[in-house]
Amino acid sequence: MDRRTFLQGSGALIGGGMIAGPFQGFVARAVGAAPKRAGYGSLRPVADHLDGAFRLDLPAGFNYRSFHHTGGALTSGGAIPGRHDGMAAFAGSRRNRYVLVRNHEVNGPVGAFGDPATAYDPLTGGGTITVEVDRHGNVVNDQVSLNGTQMNCSGGRTPWGSWISGEETVNGDDVGSDFTGAPNDGLRKHGYLFEVPAGGGAASGPITAAGRFAHEAVAIDPSTGAAYLTEDNFGFPSGFYRYTPPNDPMADGHLADGGVLEMLAVDGAPGEDLSDAESGNSYGVTWVVIDDPDPTFAPGTTNNEAIVAVGDQGRAKGAATFSRLEGATEHGGIVYFVSTQGGATPPGDSAPSGFGDGRGQVWAYDPQASTLTCVYESPGSEMLDLPDNVVASGSGSLVLCEDGSGDNFLRGLTPAGDLFTFARNADPDQVGQEFAGATFSPDGKTLFVNIQSGSGYSVAIWGPWARGAFGG
Repeated sequence: MDRRTFLQGSGALIGGGMIAGPFQGFVARAVGAAPKRAGYGSLRPVADHLDGAFRLDLPAGFNYRSFHHTGGALTSGGAIPGRHDGMAAFAGSRRNRYVLVRNHEVNGPVGAFGDPATAYDPLTGGGTITVEVDRHGNVVNDQVSLNGTQMNCSGGRTPWGSWISGEETVNGDDVGSDFTGAPNDGLRKHGYLFEVPAGGGAASGPITAAGRFAHEAVAIDPSTGAAYLTEDNFGFPSGFYRYTPPNDPMADGHLADGGVLEMLAVDGAPGEDLSDAESGNSYGVTWVVIDDPDPTFAPGTTNNEAIVAVGDQGRAKGAATFSRLEGATEHGGIVYFVSTQGGATPPGDSAPSGFGDGRGQVWAYDPQASTLTCVYESPGSEMLDLPDNVVASGSGSLVLCEDGSGDNFLRGLTPAGDLFTFARNADPDQVGQEFAGATFSPDGKTLFVNIQSGSGYSVAIWGPWARGAFGG
């Protein structure tokens, strides 16, 4: 009997595929039939409104403009850093203008891309850029909004109008080189969340009580103000966390430090490994407290030791194990998050390197019911290959950014359980580079997304959204 067969009879599962609520369609389609190609139709090469180059394949009727290419000049002075990653869109200064706050996942002691005097750590090169654009990606102005952090990968938009940026590293003055071999000669500790106001002004200091680990995404439950956090440990188990601040952020307009960090555990199944759960599996959950969310390490501590220090505290108390948790988004009171290498290895595919053997899972956590459901497991890389960032459209359909080993796509997953393809990275100068940071403008007119590489850029996409699953 394999582990999956055993789990179907385990007390850890509640109801298998008999799931109620807003994700019932996901589960019914994933369990009962192969996903149907739906959405906006077949893709075709589309010229960039910036310069006529062909960088994306899109459905008929859609157009785009790329902007903020790496190395270009910021209107506020200095050069645009590379590795564009997580991003959120907010209302701009006038109609049809939007403010984007965008992460830059830069590692190593390469120096701050902004003013060293205002940097959290003047030796490190990550952070955020805030840029105001119109609905067609024309830049109005921009500024450095978080400076001197490291490996700012994903993050999350807050309901009160700010961006939470996470460092996907624990590099710093007390930790040795990471798995890339990059030196870690920063002057300060890293591995934190930082809150960046969308309206300008300096970012706050680190929210140390929210943990020092390989932070990926943040999704806020608007009913409680709790922050749900994902962790991406490439070669090690990852966890799903909840940070409860000491204040009411919905009233105060910020996420305060000094709260409580917890890690998800499966009720009745301590230490449950969810890295190979399949579509339809649902679990009751509980939470275990992390006693030391902000460890300081002794000289000589390796990155491999430090990167699991917080998660190991939770696992010692029975927390669940996942494979590479990356993107997260909240919609309709449900927190959706992605396990990039979760699931079983599909027939015809090979297991990717790192922790986890599958081509991706999509999870849904219901805070009110305290239930966790695997709503989608990739049936193969040709359908969905290593999903990363995720965002919900107004209709509740999910946009999934791929970070696969071949061509990378934007995929859509509807509440009815249909998976479809919306865009392909067709830039010959960016072959195999991932999509990242997908976010809709507040009015739903424009989808912004990044091509994440050392020479990446941002893209504004517009078109007949009402024709398909992302409308509404």
